[in-house]
Amino acid sequence: RDLYAQSYRSRMAVLEMTYQAGMGHIGSDFSCLDILTALYFGVLKLNPEDANWPERDRFILSKGHAAGALYVTLAARGLFPEDWLTTYQQFDSKLQGHPDRRRLPGIEHNTGALGHGLSVAAGIAAGLQFRTRAGSKMPRVFALIGDGELQEGSNWEAAMLAAQLGLTNLVAIIDRNRLQQGDRTENTVGLGDLAAKWESFGWQVCECNGHDIEELLTVFGIKSQRPMVVIARTVKGCGVSFMEDNPIWHHRVPSADEKAKARAEIARVLAAIEGDEAEWLTFVKHSPRL
Repeated sequence: RDLYAQSYRSRMAVLEMTYQAGMGHIGSDFSCLDILTALYFGVLKLNPEDANWPERDRFILSKGHAAGALYVTLAARGLFPEDWLTTYQQFDSKLQGHPDRRRLPGIEHNTGALGHGLSVAAGIAAGLQFRTRAGSKMPRVFALIGDGELQEGSNWEAAMLAAQLGLTNLVAIIDRNRLQQGDRTENTVGLGDLAAKWESFGWQVCECNGHDIEELLTVFGIKSQRPMVVIARTVKGCGVSFMEDNPIWHHRVPSADEKAKARAEIARVLAAIEGDEAEWLTFVKHSPRL
C-alpha cells in the first residue's frame, strides 16, 4: 500500500516537473513509475548516503528519455534533495533530459541513445561476476528497456553474450506498453512473441503486470540460474485517463487545463490509496491499472 502511494506521489511530481520545464516524456515516465518504485523501495540493495557503495545493486535506465521518472524516484529514496527536482531541464541543471552520471548521484550510466543499456548492463554484470569472491553475495544488475528500443539490434547481441557468459546476476525489464514515438510498436517494427524470442536466446522469461507492485516484487525476487528478462505489461501514461495508451503523450507537455485535470485524477487515486481499508480494497479490486 505504501509503495502504491509512493508511485502516485511520484506521478504528481513528474506532472509538475514536466509542466514547469515545458518539456519531458510524461507518458513514458508514467509507464514505468510502478516498476521503478518496486525496484528502489523493495528490491535494490543501495546506500543513499554513498551512491558509489561497492556492494550496491546497479540499475541502468536504458530508455533514458524517461529520466523524469528516475529523478523523482531517486529523490524520494534519498539519493539527492527533493528540491533539486524544481530545476528539471533548466540550463546547467543536474537533472537534464537524459541521465548524466557526472552530474547526479545514483546514475550508473549516461543513457538516451536507445539500444545500448542492455550491453552496458551485461558488461557491468560480467565484471561483478568476475570480481565477486566465492561465498560473497554478488550484486545484481537491472536494465529497464523500452519495447520500441528492442528494434535496435545491439540488444540481441547483448542477450546472446549474457546467456553465453551465464550472467545470473543480470535482469532485463521490458516496459511493454506497445507504443513508441508516433505509433504502436507492431506498426513500426513488430516485436511479435517476445517471450519466445528471449527464451530462444537462453534467458529465463517472466511476464507480469507492470503496474501491480506485488507481482513485480515477486518476479524480482526470483533467483534464476540464467539471465532473466521480465516482460512487464504496462500502459503508457498510466494514472491519467486521457494520457493512457495514447501515442501523442510520448513527449507532449500538458496545457494548464490538462495539468489541472491530471492533478485531480492523481489526487483522487492517491486519496483512495491513503484512505481507510475499505477504500484501499476497492482501489485494488476495481482499478483498471491492476
